[in-house]
Amino acid sequence: MSWYYIEGILIQCGYVLMVVLGLSLLTGFAGLFSFGHAGFMAIGAYVSAICTTKFGLSFLPALLLGGVVAGVVGAGLGKLTLNLKGDYFCIATLGFGEAVRLILENWEYVGGARGISGIPWETNLKSVIIACAIGTLALMALVRSRHGRSIIAIREDELAAEMSGINTFRYKMIALIISAVYAGIGGGLLAHYMTYIQPKMFQMVKSTEYTIIVIFGGLGSVTGSIIGTFILTFLPEMLRSLDNWRLVIYGLAVIVIMVIRPRGLMGGVELGDIFRLPARRRAAKLAEERIKNMNGESAGEEAQR
Repeated sequence: MSWYYIEGILIQCGYVLMVVLGLSLLTGFAGLFSFGHAGFMAIGAYVSAICTTKFGLSFLPALLLGGVVAGVVGAGLGKLTLNLKGDYFCIATLGFGEAVRLILENWEYVGGARGISGIPWETNLKSVIIACAIGTLALMALVRSRHGRSIIAIREDELAAEMSGINTFRYKMIALIISAVYAGIGGGLLAHYMTYIQPKMFQMVKSTEYTIIVIFGGLGSVTGSIIGTFILTFLPEMLRSLDNWRLVIYGLAVIVIMVIRPRGLMGGVELGDIFRLPARRRAAKLAEERIKNMNGESAGEEAQR
């Protein structure tokens, strides 16, 4: 296996990870399941591709603009759908994703079903690593902040969060917008790696794959999203020689993990928590021993009296 082939898979992991990180915020931390993120990815891909091919914009501004436009569309979608409860929001996002694909397929300005070709090749391993590093650090900082705790509170119990004074609609909107921006940037990275895009690249099955990755890695875990992305992106490539059997093995692998680990690989735990856990256990044990010693000393003093 050549380095060129491995590098290609790593770049693929990179742009997939950007979408998965955004979806992790929305689904894993806010508790809103979405099956329309391929739509946001398509918006980011097409906007950035149009900026570089038709308007001569450089890669970075085009990439950021694709993310911003996806975020604006996400805000519009949120305005219409965030008051929907349970499965209805999920169904609405599914319809949104398919609507975006069909619009692009019938819009001649963006090439219709043929798509856009001749996109400059700008996405390399370095740019993907930088984008993913910034995206990961930003997401972890958000999750650990006061705003992140408010988003998590909505996932745990929306009614209780609202009763405690949290503006649930506002925080769900923030989660959706940020999630859409991440997906848009992921789409821009994809467009400038493949150098061509077509509407069929953003079908509903893509949204489903990204949701599976988030669940597989563990809801509410950034680390889990990263690990899940690498495993479920590398696995089909490693099994490519098995032809149609690779999809069967891929599906079985996902099912086995979900049976063994119902909460996903990381189960809402971050990598740092795993290393800190033994130290916390030791500290708890020491505290327990101190309390026992103090109780023993107190009992001895009482007996002497």
